[in-house]
Amino acid sequence: MTEEILDLDQLKRNRLDHGKAILIAGIAVAALMFILGSMDHVGGVALPGEWIDYLIFGLMAISGPYGFYMTYQRMRVRDIERRLPEFLRDVAEAGRFGMTLSQAIVAASKGRYGRLTPEIRRMAAQIEWGVPASDAIRLFADRVDTPMVRRMTAIIIKANDVGGNVADVLTMVAHDAREVMLNQNERRITMATYTVVIYVAFAVFIATIFILNTTFLPKMVEAGSQLTEAAERAGASGSLVTIQTDVVSTVQTLLVLAVVIHAFGDGILAGVLQDGQISSGLRHSFIMLAIGFVGTRLI
Repeated sequence: MTEEILDLDQLKRNRLDHGKAILIAGIAVAALMFILGSMDHVGGVALPGEWIDYLIFGLMAISGPYGFYMTYQRMRVRDIERRLPEFLRDVAEAGRFGMTLSQAIVAASKGRYGRLTPEIRRMAAQIEWGVPASDAIRLFADRVDTPMVRRMTAIIIKANDVGGNVADVLTMVAHDAREVMLNQNERRITMATYTVVIYVAFAVFIATIFILNTTFLPKMVEAGSQLTEAAERAGASGSLVTIQTDVVSTVQTLLVLAVVIHAFGDGILAGVLQDGQISSGLRHSFIMLAIGFVGTRLI
């Protein structure tokens, strides 16, 4: 039993270290990109591309790997929690036929519950080896380690320790877990509409910049050149209005910088609205940064 607990602690540390390692590696790559971009901007070293490209690459290095890894972990948790009510319902049905909690878990472990199946069969094997049902359920909760599993197993363990009709408790817990999943899915579907709105607004922003860069700014440069030529022909230095066309490149750079800020910030906002997690937004930030990079290069 002690070795089992030590293995669980090591597993939880490794799971946590993977996310931290990915985030630290992303920050290191981003720092390198920021340094290269700064050196290129101040003229210390000549690099291919613009300095703002390295800013985009750095933000993508931070947001992409960690964001997709955390999204994968949340999908794993969601799949596990989605199958949990089925397992609890099967255990409750077995308990209604007069089985004890240990016997009901072993009988229900023969079913298929997606990613939850290996952990359930491992729990059943521990019970068959003589581990008490409460301890096996507690170890199961430590291995799976999701908020819903911990909450539900705590109720089941307490009901089993107190005694009484555990099948009724399992039915109630399964119903509660199903209601929680339905509420989460409903919220996710509702918030998906706002996520689409954010993407559409970002696309409209890029389209606006494209229109400004292809129509307004070239016309300003053309008008400025004509006014300068007219002033030179008239020989007048201050009698005619002139347009400073040399700031057009600065304006274009600021517009691209605005795309980067919008992509990173809007992506985080989309993730918070969808799942309530900033790490979910990093995935959207990576996607928007990629769209913004391609869009600004085409512009």
